[in-house]
Amino acid sequence: MKAIILTITFCITTQLLLSQDEDGVVAFDLPVRNSLMFNKYAINPTFSFVREQYNYASIYNKREWTQFEDAPITYLASYSGRFGENIGAGIGVFQQNYGVLTTFGGLLNFAYNARLDRDSNLTFGLNLGAYSSGINTSNVTSNFPDPSLQNVPSNLLVTVSPGINYGTAFLDFGVSINNLVSYNFESSEILENNPKQGIQGHVMYTGYMSSRGFFDDARFSGLVRSEFRREETIISANAMIYVPRGIWFQGGYNTLYGASAGVGINVTKEIAIEYNFEKALGDIIDFGPSHEVTLAYRFNNRRYFDYSRQDEVSGLINTDKKPKRRIVKSTAPKRKVITPAEPKKDNAKALAKAEEERIAKEKAEILKQEENNRLAEEKRKSEELAITEQKRLEEAKRIARAKIEADKRAKAEEEKKKKEADRLEKERLAEQQKVNEALKRQQEEAEALRLEQERITKEKEAADRLAKAEAERLEAKKLVEEQKAKEELERQQAEATRLEQERLVRENTESNIINNPKSKIGKELKSVADAIENDNTKQTDLLDRYNKAVENKNENLKNLKEENDLSDQGITVQPKEFRSVTKENNELRAVKSQLDNIIEKQNESISELEELYKSATEADTIVNETVLLFYKKKLSSSKAEQAKTQKIRAELENRLENIQERIEFEKRRRIKRAEYDNEEERYQQDRARLANLKSTTEVASANYTEDDFDFGITQSNNITILKNVNNINSGYYLVLAVHTDTDKRDDFITKVIASGVADIEFFFDVNTSQYYIYQKKFQNIQQANSLLKQRGTKPYNSKMTIIKIEN
Repeated sequence: MKAIILTITFCITTQLLLSQDEDGVVAFDLPVRNSLMFNKYAINPTFSFVREQYNYASIYNKREWTQFEDAPITYLASYSGRFGENIGAGIGVFQQNYGVLTTFGGLLNFAYNARLDRDSNLTFGLNLGAYSSGINTSNVTSNFPDPSLQNVPSNLLVTVSPGINYGTAFLDFGVSINNLVSYNFESSEILENNPKQGIQGHVMYTGYMSSRGFFDDARFSGLVRSEFRREETIISANAMIYVPRGIWFQGGYNTLYGASAGVGINVTKEIAIEYNFEKALGDIIDFGPSHEVTLAYRFNNRRYFDYSRQDEVSGLINTDKKPKRRIVKSTAPKRKVITPAEPKKDNAKALAKAEEERIAKEKAEILKQEENNRLAEEKRKSEELAITEQKRLEEAKRIARAKIEADKRAKAEEEKKKKEADRLEKERLAEQQKVNEALKRQQEEAEALRLEQERITKEKEAADRLAKAEAERLEAKKLVEEQKAKEELERQQAEATRLEQERLVRENTESNIINNPKSKIGKELKSVADAIENDNTKQTDLLDRYNKAVENKNENLKNLKEENDLSDQGITVQPKEFRSVTKENNELRAVKSQLDNIIEKQNESISELEELYKSATEADTIVNETVLLFYKKKLSSSKAEQAKTQKIRAELENRLENIQERIEFEKRRRIKRAEYDNEEERYQQDRARLANLKSTTEVASANYTEDDFDFGITQSNNITILKNVNNINSGYYLVLAVHTDTDKRDDFITKVIASGVADIEFFFDVNTSQYYIYQKKFQNIQQANSLLKQRGTKPYNSKMTIIKIEN
C-alpha cells in the first residue's frame, strides 16, 4: 500500500521538476489563487498597492488533493499592504511539501504607483523570491536504499517576477511575468524550460452595490486572468462580495485546477478568518478536493489613501471601548463620621438628636444647591431665548428695510418706465412728421418721373427706327459670313478626319510596341507596370475597407455620445445592436497591415520601374521614343497616385486617432457620470461642500493677485444663456469663474472667501458639466450691467461675465 501511495506522489510531483539534469529543483509557484482578500501580491506584484487601504499579517495553509496521502501542503506567513500614498509592500515566509520534495524560502514584494490624473493610476510591482529546494528524506519510506534519491542535492534558487497595472475609477488592467528569471546558485545557471514560467494578464473590476438590506454598500470585486505558459494556457475567473457587516463570499473557476468557493468573516475589527474549498475537475478529478484556511490580523489605518475606498469594517465581536461614565460630584460637604468609643447611656439620646439635625442640615444644603443649579439653568435658557428673539427682531427689521428699499426701487423703475414711454411717444410723432414729408416728396418726384418717361419714350421710338435699319444691314452681312464659316468648317472637318485616321494608325503601331515588346528591357518594363496596375486596384480596395472601418468607429462614437447626451438629460435610450469591439479592432488591424504591405510593395515596384526607365534611357541601344514617353507618363501617374494614396491613408490614420481619443473621452464621461446616483445627491453634496468651505476658511492676511486665481474655462464677453438648469432660479448672474473640476472649483472659492467675500455661491449645469461660481444675482439686465461696470479692481472678479438662466 505504501509503495502505491509513493508511486502516486511521485506522479503528482513529476510536473514540478524542471529537468532531469536539475534533480531536486522545484519551480516557484505559490497556490494562492482563490482569495481576493489576503495575499493578493502573490497573484500580481502590484496588488499589495492596488485597491488597498490596510496592512495585514496573515497565516495561510493549503492542503491540495486530499484524496492522497502526502499530497502537496503549503504554509505561508506574510505581512503586506499599503504603506504610503504611492507605496505598497509585502514580505512572506513559506514552506511547501510535495511528497518527498520540499521547498522553504521567503518572498519580498514592492509596488510603486504613479498617478496620471484623477482617475488614472499606473502601478509597477516586483516579487523577489529566494528558496531552497530538495528532497525531504524524512518522508521517504523504502525497504532498500535508492541512489537516485541519495544523490539529489539541495538547491538555493532566486526568482524574479515583475508586473504592471493600469487602474481607472472602476477597472484595472495588468500584466505580470511569472518567474521571468530563476537562478540556481548550486549550479550557477539560469534555469531553462521552467514549466511555471509564463506571461499573465488580468482585468479586474471593483464597484459598490447601492441597495437596501443586507447587501447595502457591499463591495463587489471580479478578476479575470489568463496565464500563457510554454505548454499550456490557463484561464481563471474569481469574484468576491464583501458585506460591510464583516462577512464576504467568493468563488471562482480555473481551467486547470477546477472550481472554488469560500467564505470569510471578521471575528473582530482586527481579526479575520477565511476558508476556501477547491474542487478538482476534468483530468484531475480523482485527486480530490483542496482546502485552504487563512487567519489574518488587520492593522488600523489612521490615513485615507487615494485609489481605493476605505470600506466600513465591523466584526462579530465589538472590541470598541465603552465611554467612561461621567461622575457628577456633589457640592455638599462630606460627611464626617465620628465613631465614639463608648457613649454613655445618659447622653445617647442627645447624640442621636444631634446626628439627625446634622443629616437634615446636609439634605437641606443639597436641595438648596440643586435649586440654585435649576435657577441658573432657567436663567441660561431665558438668556438664550432673549438672544434668539433679538436676532428674530433684527431679521424682521432687516426684511422691513429691504422691503422699503424694494418699494423705492420699484417706484423709481415705474417713473423711469413712464419717462421712457413719453420719450418714445415724442419720437413716434417726430417720425410720423418725417413720413408725411417723405410722402410729399415722393409725389413730386413721381410727377417729374412721368414727364421724364414720356420724353424717353419718344426718343426710344426714334432710336428703334434707326436700329431696325441697322439690323437689316447686319443680317445681310451675317448671311455672307455664315456661308464663309460653313465652308471653313467643312474644310476643318475634312482635315480633322485625315488627322484622326493618321493618329489611329500611329496609336495602333505604338500600342503593339508597348503591349508586345520584343526586347528584354521592354518586357521587364511591361511586367512591372502591369504589377503596379494590379496592386493599385488592391490598394484602392483596401483604402475603401479602411475608410469603412473608420466610419464604423465614428458610428460607435456617435452612439456613445448620443447615449451620454440623452442620459445627461434624463432620457433612456434603446440599446444599440451589439457589435464586437474586439472583432472590429482585429479587422481594422488586419486592413491596416495589408494596406501598409501593399503600399510598401507598390513603392518598391515604382522604384523598380524608375530604375528600369533610367536604364532604358541611358542604354547604348536605341529604344523606341514612344515606349519611353509612355513609361515616363506611367511613372509620373503612378507616383502621383501613390502620393495620393499615402495622403489618404495618413488622413484616415489621423481621423481614427481623433475618433479613438473622443471615444475615450465619452467613456470617461460615462464613468464620471456614474459617480452620482442622481442630480439630487450631487446637489446635496455641493451644498454641504460650500457650507464647509465657508465655515472653515478664514480671511487671509496676505493679499492675492490675479495670477493666484484659476478662472477655468474662458467665457464670452457676450451674455451666455443657459436653459433648464436644476436647483437655481431664472435671472442674471455675475459669474466669476467656470470649472469642470471640483478641486479647482473649491480652490477658487477658498481664495475668494479668504479675500473677505462671504456671499460666494455656485451652481452646476448638467448640460455642460460645468460649475459656475457667482457672487450676485439680478432680475434684469440693467442692474447686472450696472454692477459689472462698477466691479472695481478686485483680483477675483477681473474675468466677471453675465450668465442668464432661463428655466
